[in-house]
Amino acid sequence: MSRVDSLDGICVVVPAAGLGARMEAVRPKQYIDVGGKSILEHTLTRILGLHPDKLVLVVAREDNLYKSIPVVDQCEIAVGGIERMDSVLSGLGKLDIDADDWVMVHDAVRPCVRTADILLLCSEVRDHEIGGLLGIPVTDTVKRVDGNLVVGTIDRSQLWLAQTPQLFRYGILMQALQAAPTGATDESSAVEALGHQPMMVQGHSDNIKVTTQADLSIATFYLSQGQRQ
Repeated sequence: MSRVDSLDGICVVVPAAGLGARMEAVRPKQYIDVGGKSILEHTLTRILGLHPDKLVLVVAREDNLYKSIPVVDQCEIAVGGIERMDSVLSGLGKLDIDADDWVMVHDAVRPCVRTADILLLCSEVRDHEIGGLLGIPVTDTVKRVDGNLVVGTIDRSQLWLAQTPQLFRYGILMQALQAAPTGATDESSAVEALGHQPMMVQGHSDNIKVTTQADLSIATFYLSQGQRQ
């Protein structure tokens, strides 16, 4: 199978309407500076460097900070909603594409994703009827806890940690998000709720989601290492 070398033929939605309360920062976490650029600028630059057909950035209604990002003029802007699913739907609404076309969704606060992993996802799922996502196998022992007491150990052999990007057929993703159950935390879980089985593609553990101050330190280290190939 030949490898994909760009995002040609793929539209990308980047939801960035969250407030990042767990970060306890004075501004939303996507605007925290890392190495002279905001987290969001790192993320957008990485995606735009692969030349998608369109990149839709979804921001909060009251957000004006995105306007200061140099590459934002290469993005189309949509206004997000209360939940992640609402924001992604808003971004999808900016696209005029066919049901079988591909749409990629990537977290604004995953700036460390490797270019090679994005392209690997596209290569692996391009002939799939539904789509798929990046993830990594669980390697630690997993405990079930009640309060502070361990009540069991879970078999980790079939457990993976979901990441983004996630890549789905436009029609299926629209249908899934419009019917998404309460508690769906990513696009794949909404697609799964329709009875579909997305493909899991192994990425790398350094594709972290910046949620806490500790994550920020780790992301700063990874991004200081140069190009994320």
